Amino acid sequence: MPLNSLTTRRLVLRPPRREDAVAIYDGYARDPEVARYVCWTPHHSIDETHQFLEHFCSHSAEDGYPWVITLAADGTLIGAMHLRVTPPRAEFGFNIAREYWSQGYGTEAATAVVEFGLSLPGIVRLQACCHVDNRASARALEKAGMEREARLRQYMTFPNLSDDAQDVFLYVKTT
Repeated sequence: MPLNSLTTRRLVLRPPRREDAVAIYDGYARDPEVARYVCWTPHHSIDETHQFLEHFCSHSAEDGYPWVITLAADGTLIGAMHLRVTPPRAEFGFNIAREYWSQGYGTEAATAVVEFGLSLPGIVRLQACCHVDNRASARALEKAGMEREARLRQYMTFPNLSDDAQDVFLYVKTT
């Protein structure tokens, strides 16, 4: 799949590059608070971040769109977003560096991805999951025009919370 950049008023979502590893590691990948409600554990070395980037880019080229989220004003890398495409639906997830929380960046990035995802041929449903206690992500998804469709019980593991499967909310937008 061709990797597209998406531009919003304050952000540029662009394909990741190998040289992003230091910014990712320093910016959010080693932060346990950022990793709290995601499926990966905090990185303990820059080598882990390099390995993550290799996997993120190669796997995503097969079935989706990986992006890093950067500030349009100066190119500062503040997070990541991944859209996985499996027609007739697509699903995305994102994270934002803690320094940039509560400033609307998650909503702005999610809105751009929702619009892009629903414009793809054959995609009629866009969805995202978040842990039931992750109120900030839930609110960002709602502000991006998505509706809470369901509570999926014992649906995902969040290794930074527990080894047990946890409940998530499923957010959806359809064409």
